[in-house]
Amino acid sequence: MREIRTTANEIKRATPQHYITAATSENTRKTYQSAVRRVQQWGLKLPCSEEHILTYLTKNAQTLNPRSLSLHLSALSQWHASQGFNDPTQSLLVKKTMKGIQRQHGKPKQKAKALRLEHIATLIKTLQAKPDSQKKARDVALILIAFFGAFRRSELAAIQYEDIEWHSDGVVITLARSKTDQEGEGIIRAIPSTERETICPVRALINWLELSAITKGPIFRSINRWDQLGEKPLNPGSINQILKLLGSESGFDFIPLLSSHSFRRGLSTSAAREKVDFGLIKKQGGWKNDATVHEYIEEGQQFTDNAALVLFEKMEQFFDHNDDI
Repeated sequence: MREIRTTANEIKRATPQHYITAATSENTRKTYQSAVRRVQQWGLKLPCSEEHILTYLTKNAQTLNPRSLSLHLSALSQWHASQGFNDPTQSLLVKKTMKGIQRQHGKPKQKAKALRLEHIATLIKTLQAKPDSQKKARDVALILIAFFGAFRRSELAAIQYEDIEWHSDGVVITLARSKTDQEGEGIIRAIPSTERETICPVRALINWLELSAITKGPIFRSINRWDQLGEKPLNPGSINQILKLLGSESGFDFIPLLSSHSFRRGLSTSAAREKVDFGLIKKQGGWKNDATVHEYIEEGQQFTDNAALVLFEKMEQFFDHNDDI
């Protein structure tokens, strides 16, 4: 486990407000701030009343996704609580109005397309067909590490050279923090190597680090149009763009459904399809919630573990023995 060091500057800024701020993740804070700005731009003044919120909900019920409206309510609730005002979002009328909106206008959440093994193979083949470059080497390592490590985009961007432990049969990557690990217990991904170099994430990582001469700091960095390596880590959002562009070059017909989450869904559903043990899938993806893993397993096995297959076999008997049916 990585040693935690407290600097003099950190001690100086250790005020109550500092820790109150630290209680909410940076991503959540930014999301709430954006939501509050959105309702203010619409014309809602803060602090607001139950009546104002009801007006906002009814006026936007048919144009905004109910999940967006629910997020706006959460952001408003957080703002009122943090400012010491009564929280109007908790009123019975607001809650019932939101429930009605969800029933009337709710739509299934659009999920990221799960990348299957054949998709990963196609992406790698597309990259292999390109001329050698730093970008090519980086992207091969990025795709394979993202998939077999089931990393989130923020985690990929955060990986430092110092986070990698090299072993004879693979690598162990330890990150101090993640989306589901805000207390800093650390997350660990063990990625084994394979003799098939073209699909080996460890070999791809070694090739990338040797070519880029990276020996410290972030390993996945920006590269400009002249194939020059930057010093800063990739912006997490740019990982989506890299994947979508590569998917387009590979001829995929589901580009709008591609995102960095496609790697995590892909690893879990592909493993489930191959009957990998539940515990191993959960461990590799670092999932805290069993229900999430069960959802992925069900998706991966929706055709292989299917009642209709049993009925097909039974029905075939009627055709085999009753040709006149």
